[in-house]
Amino acid sequence: MNSEEDRIINDLILNGGLEVAALDEDTGEMLYSFTPKIKDLMPDLYKEHIDAVNSEVMNLWEKQFIDIDLFSADPIIVLTPKAFNEKDISGLTNKERWSLLEIIRLLKRKV
Repeated sequence: MNSEEDRIINDLILNGGLEVAALDEDTGEMLYSFTPKIKDLMPDLYKEHIDAVNSEVMNLWEKQFIDIDLFSADPIIVLTPKAFNEKDISGLTNKERWSLLEIIRLLKRKV
């Protein structure tokens, strides 16, 4: 990262728009997740993020790692048995694996 990116990340953390989510198991780098405040702090980044998340969710749905009730007013995501199968998970890209793990983390938070 360059100093401008570092400054933006630090500002977002200090303003509550970003939080440390985990460490990358391969590189040891910190991984971040947005908080709801990001929508007000950086609306364009929020929209890009939502578009990317929706794309990843649909990808995992197509690969049958999650089920989605698309007819619900607030769509419900449910993990399939495939989401807990190490062999199936190992076939995912790093980005797909991160997305799946983030979904699992968020679903656990709701319980």
